[in-house]
Amino acid sequence: MGKILDAMRARFQSRGTPKTARGQFNALMRKEKNNTARVAERLGVSRRSVQRYVKGERDITKSTPKTLDRLQEEAGKDHQPRVTAKSQKEAERRGMTIETRAQFGFTSAEGSTDDPRMRRLTEEVPDHLIPQVFDALRAGDEDELNRLLGQALAEEYFRTPGTAAEGLDVEFTDIDYIELDYR
Repeated sequence: MGKILDAMRARFQSRGTPKTARGQFNALMRKEKNNTARVAERLGVSRRSVQRYVKGERDITKSTPKTLDRLQEEAGKDHQPRVTAKSQKEAERRGMTIETRAQFGFTSAEGSTDDPRMRRLTEEVPDHLIPQVFDALRAGDEDELNRLLGQALAEEYFRTPGTAAEGLDVEFTDIDYIELDYR
């Protein structure tokens, strides 16, 4: 997982996803009500492979790296949906803040650039982005979370309406640390 996904899950879910491949597989099987066809489809393997994992004829931990990555991703998508939904409602009601130390680079509409540098920022996430942030959390999409939170920081800190800074494209990279919380 990435730093943003880890920070989101640490704050807005009460416990982490299972750490082991076996635990992730069992969680996925529970979510799909032991339907081996649906689990096979989600993992991109054959139904027979899933049946072998269930019976213990094949060890899930010895699967291909691609399958293990897919397993981790799929197990994270379904993790604590009610807790995540409750956290989203609370974030929409109270608002959400982001505190980070990361590298920011800029490209303005006119084509001039500013060299990236480390900055420490604490800003509010605009209300219109909160549902999208939680959708990206549910999907386990680190890149989309990075884009959305970069957009949030750009709107709140870097872009000034009516100035040349209004058109800045902000790159949010090299995250040293990140914390998200309610306002």
